[in-house]
Order: sequence, then structure tokens, then C-alpha cells
Amino acid sequence: MKRIILILSLIVTSAVPVYAWEMPSFFNLRITKDEAREVKKVLESQVKYANKTDFDKFISTYDQKYINGDGFNLDTYSSLVKDTWQTYDKIEYGIEIKNVAVCDDKAIAELIETSYAEVPVNEAITGELRSIANSVYYLQKTNDGWKVVSDSILDETTSMLYGEAKNLDIKLTVPKQILADTEYTASLEFTPPAETIAIASITSEKVEYPQKQMQEVFRKMPEDNILERIFRSNTDNVNEYIIASIGLTKAAVSDMSIKLSLTGFGYTIKRVNVIPQNKFITVKEETENAENK
Repeated sequence: MKRIILILSLIVTSAVPVYAWEMPSFFNLRITKDEAREVKKVLESQVKYANKTDFDKFISTYDQKYINGDGFNLDTYSSLVKDTWQTYDKIEYGIEIKNVAVCDDKAIAELIETSYAEVPVNEAITGELRSIANSVYYLQKTNDGWKVVSDSILDETTSMLYGEAKNLDIKLTVPKQILADTEYTASLEFTPPAETIAIASITSEKVEYPQKQMQEVFRKMPEDNILERIFRSNTDNVNEYIIASIGLTKAAVSDMSIKLSLTGFGYTIKRVNVIPQNKFITVKEETENAENK
């Protein structure tokens, strides 16, 4: 349920969590049903508190040393939560816990997180916000019970669509993960309604706080309804979002004049996890190359 908090704050992994674990082997688990049940209660309580926008109880489920896979600590994450809940009246969060593994005082949980909200613009145009993410949570048992110490996002998609855009079958295709400093292609495909002019843009933004938004360049959708862009993943070893923005307009002719009206717009966002470069190998190769000259 936290994924939409992060995305919404940034736009308005298989990446290894930053939190340093001295992880025991999870291939030889001594699973205790009672402990697994307690872990599930903590995760389910997050959803309950988030749906009630009970900030204090929600944040209390996190350890003070919490650092997520994007490098955000608890203070930064707390700011993201507050910003989102002050901006959006009601977001419905949900989770499906796929698996929980417990070993001693550490636990790992894999879950599917969902979010939904109605986002009205005016009486004529209404919007919907939807998000789904496959996430992995890392928890540790403390004197105050189980606490979340880190998490990573394996796959994540969010859409914010308004008006006629809500009815579109939008396909945004990006790699789930990519090596740092590597080219990759992002592809956007959708079929606009009849007699509608569709424009779109695709941008790449690093997952950081505060967010630095890239300038959008809108283009008319090609005849095959597929828009592509080539990006190069950043060298800062920071995960990225690919953001596809779309706009739908219709033309009306009256008294020898043409009037364009906006009938729909929105965003589709997907995460690209950036695999850090192996700095040691890079330095070693540069040294060997210098010695061979």
C-alpha cells in the first residue's frame, strides 16, 4: 500500500535494500507459525492504518533504522506519506500476502500491493488512480514486536487517467531492471477513440526526493499507435520511473472556426530498477588497460 504514496509524492526492485542485514540462511528455515502470523498482522495493520490515514500508528510499524531499496530513510518516507495524505482525500489500499519466511528474529515477506482512488477534476471530467506492485518486505523482531526495516519493489505500475483516457487499453513496456549506464527502450501503445486527436510523451525520472521533473515533449501518436523512446539508465545507481503522459482532444467546427476540446488525459508510470555498476571491475579493467599501453 505504500507504493502509491511514493509515486504520487514523486510525480506532483530487485534492487538490494540499503539496510545492512546479517542475514541467516533462509534455505534452512525454522518456520514458526506463530511468528509468521505476527508478521502478517503487522503488514495487515499497515493497510488498516493507511486506509484510516492514521499517520502515527502507520509509521510506528517501521523501525527507526528503516531504509528502503531506493535509499529513503524513515524521515524522508514520513514526509512522502504526509504530503500524499494531505493532497488526496481517500485512497483505498490493499495487500495480498504471497509468502512469509521467518528465521530467528528476521523475516521476509512477498506481497502484492494495490491502491485505488477516485480523483475528480470537475463535474465534466473525473479520474481514477490505480496502482499495483510486487514487493518484498524485510522485518526484524524488536522489543516492541516486529518492525519493517527495509523493502524493495520488484515490479510496479501506476496509472492516473481522466475522462475518456480511463477507457483506454494503455500498454507501457519497459524493462523491469537494467544495468546502470545502459540503453533501453520504452514503448507506449494505445488506440485512441474515433475522431480523436491523441498526443503523448515518454520521460524518464530518477527516483529521488525532492523530485526533479523532466521536461515533457508531446508528439502526435503515430499511425500505428505506438510511440517509442530510447533512454540510457543513469550512472548514479538510482532507480528510475518511466512516465507516459497522454492527451485526447476532439475538434468541433462552428461558424468557420475550429474549437479543440480536451476529452481525456493522464499518466501511466512504470518502475525500472537500475542494477549498480561493479565499480571494482571497472577500476581493475582501467588499470589493466593502462598497464597494457
